[in-house]
Amino acid sequence: MAPKPALKQDAGPIEKDWLAEARSMLIAGGISAVEINPLAARLGVTRGGFYWRFRNRQDLLDQLLQDWEETNTASFIKAVSPPGDARERVARLRELWLGEEAFIPEFDIAVREWGRVEPAVQARVAKADKRRLEALKGLYLDLGAPTNEALVRARILYFHQMGYYALGLKESRHERETLYPIYERLLFGAKKE
Repeated sequence: MAPKPALKQDAGPIEKDWLAEARSMLIAGGISAVEINPLAARLGVTRGGFYWRFRNRQDLLDQLLQDWEETNTASFIKAVSPPGDARERVARLRELWLGEEAFIPEFDIAVREWGRVEPAVQARVAKADKRRLEALKGLYLDLGAPTNEALVRARILYFHQMGYYALGLKESRHERETLYPIYERLLFGAKKE
């Protein structure tokens, strides 16, 4: 008996397309908007096309949550972790937050909203927040802050930025870059010459 031919990657949307579209639906309408039929229609395929990629809706949602962790949390951890001295890592974090590409603020807010109605998602959000705060604490430790001060400063920075997103503040990149030196001085201390 001949082996079953492999599914061609160009035979329709690939998994990343499904996840990108599901992410858009989550951001625009919350978790209740992420449904199989509208998703397939947006991608121009039948419902059956969905089942070539995912076992069921829960499989899609699990992969969407994994995508959030790989996008927002992994990029955050990478930005503030070595290599590089603390100032170089602060610069990477600045670019991550100003660029809003590797870390997608709307995706972060949408997953947090999802967590309000789904305890398992809330647990994943709490775990991600803990990892992010630990990474920021490490950054402040490397800047010479004592342990408890590093924790408090990490919280101030993180809560400030998450609050910025939660409030939906919209400023141009230029406006944000203009204010950034003040934020940097207040949040990280004066630059060492």
